Amino acid sequence: MEQKFYTVTPVLESEVMSKAAGTRVLLKLENIQPTGSFKIRGIGHFCQNLARTGCKHFVCSSGGNAGLAAAYVSKRLGVPSTIVVPGSTSQDIVEKLKEYGASVQVFGKVWDDANEKALELARTEDWTYISPFNHPLVWEGHSSIIRELKGSLHTKPGVIVLAVGGGGLLAGVAAGMREVGWSDVPIIAMETKGADSLNAAIKAGKLVTLPDITSIAKCLGAKTVAAQALQCARECQLISVVVDDREALHAIERFLDDERMLVEPACGAALAAVYSGYVQHLQEEGRLSRDLDPIVMIVCGGSGISLAQLKAFRAKLGMA
Repeated sequence: MEQKFYTVTPVLESEVMSKAAGTRVLLKLENIQPTGSFKIRGIGHFCQNLARTGCKHFVCSSGGNAGLAAAYVSKRLGVPSTIVVPGSTSQDIVEKLKEYGASVQVFGKVWDDANEKALELARTEDWTYISPFNHPLVWEGHSSIIRELKGSLHTKPGVIVLAVGGGGLLAGVAAGMREVGWSDVPIIAMETKGADSLNAAIKAGKLVTLPDITSIAKCLGAKTVAAQALQCARECQLISVVVDDREALHAIERFLDDERMLVEPACGAALAAVYSGYVQHLQEEGRLSRDLDPIVMIVCGGSGISLAQLKAFRAKLGMA
C-alpha cells in the first residue's frame, strides 16, 4: 500500500473573495502541505514508484517547491537526493533543502539551466531523475486534489482556477476532472507576464520557448511548458489569462490581509483571477457563465516567500 506523504487539505470559503466575485469562492488550501505546496502530491507518488525499482539516488531540478517535496520524500524513503537549483533561488530555500538532508547544487540563471545540469548528473552518475512537473506519475499524484474536491463538494464547481508554471498541476487537475466526470467544468489557467509559456504556446499553436524568465514568480519559470499542458488546453475548456507581477503581488497582500496566509507570487497569479476582476470580466464577455457557484481556487502555496522577500518584491516593482 502506498504511503501518503501529503495532507488531505481543507476547502474553505473566502467571504471577502466571494463578495468580490459575486458568488462563493472556495479555497483548496494546498499551502498547508508539509512542504508548503501541492508539489508533495505528485513528487511523492513519483518517488515512491521509483523507489520500488531499487534506485539508489534521486536528482531533481527545481526553483524551490518541487525540490523541497523531493528532498522531504527522499529522506522518508531512505534514498539520498541531490537538488539542482538556479541562481535565482533564495538562500532560505537552499537551507530548507539541506535541512531535509539533500545535497544542493546551484547552477545557471533559471530553472531550465538547472534542469540541464540535473539531466547531466542523472546520465553521468547513474542517478534517477525526478522531473518537477513533466511525468505521468507526477500528474497522477496531483489528480488527488480533484478526488478530494469531489468528495467535499455537493455539486460540480462552476470553474476551477489555478496557476501554471511547467504545467504539472494543470495536467494533474485535468486528469482528475476526467476521472470524476468534470470534463465540462472550465479551467482558468493563470500565468505572470515573463513566465507565460503556456499562453505563448496556445497563441502559437505549438510549444514555444521563452527567451528568458523575467517575472518575479520564479516558480512559474519554465521557459517551455510541458507538452501535456498544451494538450490540456486543446482538450479542456481552458481559458488562459496572463497578469503582471504587480497584480500577483497585490493579490498576495490582499490574501494576507483577508485570509491571514502568506503565499508566493506564483500563487498570487491565481488569486489575481478574482482580486483583479478577471473572472468577472470573462463573465461580462460571455466566456464564462454568470452562474459559477462555486468558484474553486487552488491555493498552490509555495515556500519561496517571507515578509522580507515580500518587501524586496515591492521595492523591485517600485511599489515600496
